[in-house]
Amino acid sequence: MTVLTWSDDRVEQLKKLWEAGLSASQIAAELGNVTRNAVIGKVHRLGLSGRAKSPSSAAPRPRKARPAQHMMRVSRPIARGNTALAQAFEVEVEAEPVTYDNVVPMSQRLSLLELNEATCHWPVGDPSSPDFFFCGGKALSGLPYCAQHSRVAYQPAADRRRAPAKPSR
Repeated sequence: MTVLTWSDDRVEQLKKLWEAGLSASQIAAELGNVTRNAVIGKVHRLGLSGRAKSPSSAAPRPRKARPAQHMMRVSRPIARGNTALAQAFEVEVEAEPVTYDNVVPMSQRLSLLELNEATCHWPVGDPSSPDFFFCGGKALSGLPYCAQHSRVAYQPAADRRRAPAKPSR
């Protein structure tokens, strides 16, 4: 491996090419027997900073206008086949039953130390808060949760995918 030192002539040529706006790869090819990284290192050690901009990068490119991102998607009924003669009809949507999460009678609430196989292990609240507790209801046979919490915990995969996301408050 030959070690090539930077002669004064090569340094001057490097400076001129750098000021002309050539890339480190182009300068390395022009000088010969030197790598792109060697050029970058020498430029850094010489403290060369400003350089002429290439004509393509001198002017900023115009940006394409983007459509507004706050459009709302409306779900539509799925229709298959030719819908030209299909009759229009109104779909009555059943209101979702109101579910009261975390409504557990005070007498039923248990701490971690009070849980056993016959009680519901559903956690309620933030574990780091003093108000945290477990449901404590009668657990279903072979399951860690009561009937209500089992319905929440063990939903069929198809139902989970179809269920619309509930709006956060």
